Amino acid sequence: MSKDYGSFSCKPNLKVAIYGVGWIGGSIARLLLTKKGLEIVGAVDFAQAKVGRDLGEIVGAEKPLGVKVTKDAEELFSTVKPDVVVHATSSYFRDVYPQLEEIVKHGVNVVSTCEELSYPYFSSGELAAKLDALAKKHKVAVLGTGVNPGFVMDTLPIVLSGVCQEIRNIKVERVMDASTRRMPFQKKIGAGLTVDEFREKIRNKQITGHVGLEQSVAMIADALGWSLQAVELGVVEPVVAEKPVKSKEIKVERGKVAGLRQSARGIMHSKPVITLLFEAYIGAEEEYDSITIEGVPKICEKISPCVHGDLATAAIVVNMIPKVVNSEPGLKTMKDLPLPSAVLGDIRRTILRFG
Repeated sequence: MSKDYGSFSCKPNLKVAIYGVGWIGGSIARLLLTKKGLEIVGAVDFAQAKVGRDLGEIVGAEKPLGVKVTKDAEELFSTVKPDVVVHATSSYFRDVYPQLEEIVKHGVNVVSTCEELSYPYFSSGELAAKLDALAKKHKVAVLGTGVNPGFVMDTLPIVLSGVCQEIRNIKVERVMDASTRRMPFQKKIGAGLTVDEFREKIRNKQITGHVGLEQSVAMIADALGWSLQAVELGVVEPVVAEKPVKSKEIKVERGKVAGLRQSARGIMHSKPVITLLFEAYIGAEEEYDSITIEGVPKICEKISPCVHGDLATAAIVVNMIPKVVNSEPGLKTMKDLPLPSAVLGDIRRTILRFG
């Protein structure tokens, strides 16, 4: 039976600020506007074309929100102190650390889409420890999450492992038809390039592949108590079209690049015990997420079509807000917090230490 919190509706709305009003930040903002019990009180972005404009206009809301986008985060957090900041600016932990530090020093909780923040101890242990100490000092929680990393290729297999007595290895596959995704994503995976152009962009780091596979491997291993010898990130390879394929924005001729594939493995006792395979390309005949756990019992889980990246990222960020606000202070990962769940009613009902 659900606990009756009685006067939760008398509590003030949870105050939320958006830090980064790009495609994902805008999607999160639109979802926040549909939720009861919270209020968007500020927005930060450094794009000059957005600064000074109403957030509602930028994200396509039905009406102005009375919230102007600013590039001065310091002033915003000093003037209107939010309860939580939704942060969506970059994939790399070291790049966003100064932004996170500034938010935390103002005593504000953070839910971020930064991929490396999903398990920052893997690549930036000292910096992660520094952020954890800072968050504890200012009595706030910081979480990095999203659909992947954050859920499909790490949190979900961790949850499924809970019914296993023994585990020999875990394999997770995610295959996406990029034609159903936004055009910047299609460009990001090299759709329409020649193979030579693709490899040149890989060398120049204009195409980086999927960020977060290593972090997902490390988080699974940590949850299971496995001490890995190594985490190996596979080379980003082009997926070459065997026939002409297209999206609304890009036509891919036969022999050109439709997208990419990438893998990561966790090695223990000289054997791969965790294998993650990621493919995103225009023309994929089947989209799916699959998790296979070889163990006792064996687990075979398949989601078809795959979980939609943009929609699910916005959802899990918003749905984790109450769990972050309820959390003990510090730098958190998805394995540290209660299981994710949709928040369909008044968000204040789930906030136990708000107010």
